[in-house]
Amino acid sequence: MRAPLLEVRELSVAYGKVEAVHNVSLSMQEGSIVTVIGPNGAGKTTLLGAVMGLLPSRGTVSYQGEPVERLTVEQRVARGLILVPERRELFAGMSVADNLALGAFARRRHGDAEAKRSLAEVYERFPRLAQRRSQMAGTLSGGERQMLALGRALMGKPKLLMLDEPSLGLAPLIVREIFSIVAELRSGGVSILLVEQNARAALKVADYGYVLETGDLAVHGPSAQLESDPKVAATYLGAGAGHH
Repeated sequence: MRAPLLEVRELSVAYGKVEAVHNVSLSMQEGSIVTVIGPNGAGKTTLLGAVMGLLPSRGTVSYQGEPVERLTVEQRVARGLILVPERRELFAGMSVADNLALGAFARRRHGDAEAKRSLAEVYERFPRLAQRRSQMAGTLSGGERQMLALGRALMGKPKLLMLDEPSLGLAPLIVREIFSIVAELRSGGVSILLVEQNARAALKVADYGYVLETGDLAVHGPSAQLESDPKVAATYLGAGAGHH
């Protein structure tokens, strides 16, 4: 067995005395899509923040077979571990093109000359961004902003892309488009850790799922198994989930 691309062991994160994530373990292989689903406040975003090094945590996180505790956020990004946060955190007063250029900042610093090719690939994947390249990011629609956040992350050449609630606040049609882009990214060699409240859409696209409830791991398994689990279906997929 190859070492997992990402392995999280007994990770706990506390805000003061309140433990937001409690002894969570998960692992994923290269080339897979793994989703973490659960209600609001379950600790999903906190989990991603700890893996990225944005939050102090107890437990171990290994990426590409090596512990990352001592790596800064920038060093993790340079190794291809990239987070697209829930709030998308774009620079509203900058153009689409400038936002994308910032995504390749770490690579440029390390003398990677292929940023131009990456930009062409991003524009090819997201034609709408190409059309709006000189437009300010703040004037884009919600769906376009999510595409820009994804495009900017791709400029960093991710090996593992962590997506926090990519469907949040988007119309169903756009959600479908975003999830089909996620599936395409995997076929292009990017592994994806997907945190989602839209459990149905997430399980459809993922190979494996973990269910977080109030900071604890409630259940995990192959996505198809979770989709047919009556408790998961009743809690997260709405009544009659098996009949769609």
